[in-house]
Amino acid sequence: MSAPAQHSGLSRERWEEFSYDQQILMIANEMHRTARLIRLGAWDRVHPGLERVLQLTDLTISCVTSSARRRELLRWRDLAAGFYLDAQPDAHEHQAVFRCLLQFTPTAFQQTALLLSDRG
Repeated sequence: MSAPAQHSGLSRERWEEFSYDQQILMIANEMHRTARLIRLGAWDRVHPGLERVLQLTDLTISCVTSSARRRELLRWRDLAAGFYLDAQPDAHEHQAVFRCLLQFTPTAFQQTALLLSDRG
């Protein structure tokens, strides 16, 4: 997978400067954008969005020192990768995986109502 333009210069060292909460929220931001694209049926833009999700997830996994946290992220990444392989990901399944991501930290969980609303 090539580095998406939005994050092409993002190094592991730079990513490590963000807290785990911030990292999860930035992944959530990309998931939120992708959810909107799925609802619009903009399939040509969904997969680049999912590439960004996977790239940020991989950066987060590379920074994690806790084996339990790494295992949790790797399992979640498998779910997110499944959407990348699907030509037209299902919006409801995407939302369920998005909700799971938001449960990784209390700070991210506080954004659940806003990010998963129909307005979002």
